Amino acid sequence: MLRLSQRVNGRLSFWQVFMIAGIAGLFMMLVLAPQALWHTAIFVVESLLSVAPLVIPGIVLAAWITASGASSHVAKAFTGRVVYSVVAASLIGAITPVCGVTVLPLMAGLLAAGVPLAPIMAFWLSSPITDPAMLAATAATLGLTFAIGKTAASVGLGLFGGLLTATQSNKSWYRAPLRQNGVVDQIARPCTTDCQVTEFRAAVWRDADRRRAFIKETRSIGRLILICLIPAFAAEYWLNASLQPQALTTYIGDDSWWAVPLAVFVGAPAYLDGYAALPLVRGLMDHGMSSSAAMAFLISGGVISIWGAVAIFPVLQLKPFIAYVGLAFTGSLIAGWTFGALA
Repeated sequence: MLRLSQRVNGRLSFWQVFMIAGIAGLFMMLVLAPQALWHTAIFVVESLLSVAPLVIPGIVLAAWITASGASSHVAKAFTGRVVYSVVAASLIGAITPVCGVTVLPLMAGLLAAGVPLAPIMAFWLSSPITDPAMLAATAATLGLTFAIGKTAASVGLGLFGGLLTATQSNKSWYRAPLRQNGVVDQIARPCTTDCQVTEFRAAVWRDADRRRAFIKETRSIGRLILICLIPAFAAEYWLNASLQPQALTTYIGDDSWWAVPLAVFVGAPAYLDGYAALPLVRGLMDHGMSSSAAMAFLISGGVISIWGAVAIFPVLQLKPFIAYVGLAFTGSLIAGWTFGALA
């Protein structure tokens, strides 16, 4: 059974505090607003069903990578000289057609295996922004120029974040970025008990140990995703209920010096889903939102939104997580201003 938390030095861990706060919040909602709780639950279930076609293949892929031994080959792209590994990680992140939550076990496993934080940071910053399907959807909704600019910004953000992170290689948080909790113990320890993978075998179903490892990883990753997504979708419901998209036009509708910063700091929390954000941005641009603010909104939303950040926070310690958020904010500002100047 997956342990969500553990006591460290006799104190409550983050996961224990998180669970206690969640249970207390549910109890208060049940007492004070039972109808709102019911609507929230319905929204969460519907949202989980809507993302299932995207998330389930990612779960299967992540479990297969572990059970087949492909993780050792993937790790090669993240090792070696820092500059080359950061470039490779940024490019892989931009074309990976799975969300940040489903690749979380692989990235955490690579960190646990000693892969440097810099290429992992590059991957985490570039991967939530785009992929081939998102490129096509963006081109269809906002135009080819915007789609190409968003893809370039994805790679650029990965390079920017990864190379800056590499300059902190002498810091203790760089060398040991993972949290010490039950979640990390489960997802960052690939195939250590059921299957000692020494070589790559794609047909995992032909080997009993690899089948067992695949099933175990599928369950662990699926459980982790539910832990992450249920509160994220609940927060999304309340954000939708309290903030109407038209309200953003007042703040980021004019092509002024504060449009891009406000698109990052005000717009990013309203970014709920990559595909859903595209028509939202098109509507805002029809009402006067600048192209630079629109780009900053989409870039920052992908990596700082609840969907993006929730995939990182459970496994990273506070300092590297703050570094992740800071790099995402700064890179999003640069991407917005650069696109506005070039477009």
